[in-house]
Amino acid sequence: MGRTAGYSRGLATQRFGSKSGLTEAVIAYLHQKREALLEAARVAEMPALDALAFYMEGHLRDLRAHDGGKAYFMLLSAAVADKSGLRGAFAAEHERVRVWLRDQIERGQQAGEVRPQIDPDAGALMIGSLLLGVSIQWLTDPTTDLDPIAATIIAAFRQSFSTHPPL
Repeated sequence: MGRTAGYSRGLATQRFGSKSGLTEAVIAYLHQKREALLEAARVAEMPALDALAFYMEGHLRDLRAHDGGKAYFMLLSAAVADKSGLRGAFAAEHERVRVWLRDQIERGQQAGEVRPQIDPDAGALMIGSLLLGVSIQWLTDPTTDLDPIAATIIAAFRQSFSTHPPL
């Protein structure tokens, strides 16, 4: 396939050191792309609950809209199943996401919009795990309709995290 596109067989090795190096670059690129979208949307200026909901909605929207999301979760599944060295690259990026989510929860608690009973680390891990689970479900069954799932996730999140849950 690469040869058909005009690339040599050694391009990945030449540019990234190895196939794993290429995969790590793809992982980092996809996370950097998400961070750039959050910055462009000025998420840091949103109330924390809205920032977290925006992140969750964006994750599910991007999963449907771009092949990058599908490729990411296929690579993740393979890395976990094969116990490959790529686990570390995924773990590092997932830790960055967990820290960002935790920081948003803490910001919301300081502003009085997130319930103080929510453990920020546990809440961040819950959100990340929920999104990973839905992503794997969608990868397993691409006919899964993510719209009602996204709406339910956001409603449940707002209900459980907000100091003033919507009715």
